[in-house]
Amino acid sequence: MPGITAASGCSAYSGIPLTHRDYAQSVRLVTGHLKTGGELDWENLAAEKQTLVFYMGLNQAATIQEKLIAFGMQADMPVALVENGTSVKQRVVHGVLTQLGELAQQVESPALIIVGRVVGLRDKLNWFSNH
Repeated sequence: MPGITAASGCSAYSGIPLTHRDYAQSVRLVTGHLKTGGELDWENLAAEKQTLVFYMGLNQAATIQEKLIAFGMQADMPVALVENGTSVKQRVVHGVLTQLGELAQQVESPALIIVGRVVGLRDKLNWFSNH
């Protein structure tokens, strides 16, 4: 969708709000693929009450899972992977953080990874389906 960030479009089409007064006071758009030797600020990324959206993170999903848990994020944090977001080929795979690496093997690029309690609202708010 021209003019709309992939995070906004994919989350909206998946029924996942990026923020919610009870679950996420902020959203962070994060690269999932750094230059060799680069490191994300995992401590801040693992903080409570925020939504994380990882771009280009599919091949790093197992590392994202490992680092977020190691820095204190709850292992049962809901996650979603949105493949081909906002298109008729859109597909959403969801689970919890301990499954992220495994879930990523079921998805192909282009895909976004969304991490946060807001993912749990998907069943209630999903209005777009690829059925």
